[in-house]
Amino acid sequence: MEDKNQPGTLFVVATPLGNLEDITFRAVRILKQVDLIAAEDTRYSKRLLNHYGIETGMISCHEHNEAKKSVQLIEALKAGKNIALISDAGTPLISDPGYPLVTAVAKQKIPIIPIPGCSAAIAGLSVAGLPTDSFLFCGFLPKKQQKLSQTLEGLKPEKATLIFYESPKRICPLIKLTIPILGDRKACLAREITKLHEEYIRGTLGEILSTLELRPQVKGECVLFVEGAGPPTKMTQGQLEELILSKIGENMGTADLARQIAGTCHLPKKQVYDTILKLRNTPS
Repeated sequence: MEDKNQPGTLFVVATPLGNLEDITFRAVRILKQVDLIAAEDTRYSKRLLNHYGIETGMISCHEHNEAKKSVQLIEALKAGKNIALISDAGTPLISDPGYPLVTAVAKQKIPIIPIPGCSAAIAGLSVAGLPTDSFLFCGFLPKKQQKLSQTLEGLKPEKATLIFYESPKRICPLIKLTIPILGDRKACLAREITKLHEEYIRGTLGEILSTLELRPQVKGECVLFVEGAGPPTKMTQGQLEELILSKIGENMGTADLARQIAGTCHLPKKQVYDTILKLRNTPS
């Protein structure tokens, strides 16, 4: 596949999420024919290559060495070598390494071709039971609570279905923080997509959280799909006050209660906050 008079091609190849059968015929052919495979973890990818009898040499290319390896890989591409970029699972660049390499290669006007296949976000969305006409892939959210809260606040008016990646250890804390900000929306938690213990939990965020909290621990990588914001709720001031009075006894702070009601009912948070203050300051 090498032509020294022309640059090679960088193939961005999607690989299985877990089940080794989930790879295209084209992907296997490309991985066999290229001169080199740039893999996120060569030890992990060796299992896939061995399964399909792929003997192509590999080089590591991950988030910690990608900038340095990009220089080496671009030189090989300029020399006419064809290279396949793969991550541990799914499509490279989608919450996986590869962006610095692809952008650097694109600047050199070297051909870049996608070899489509698995993506946890799209696979899970197809069975989540939530609207698919418009969706927003958010990937992994910030770990620090303040930044996470700010990010979720910014997503609150988004009408598209929201897609979050999260680790099993952090999925419950994420849902706990999401409910008071976005409201107890319809959702689906996809866990271990395509693997032996594959699972999809559908319901409201609160129902999903209750299910997870019954378990000693949550295992496997998670994808959380959350319904987008609906139209503003047509609620009179009197109905809002009745709702607030029914929840005031839940020992929740004014700000948290305002976020929860505003998120659930799609009402302006200031309106809800001011109403809570008025009711709490009114003698019973």
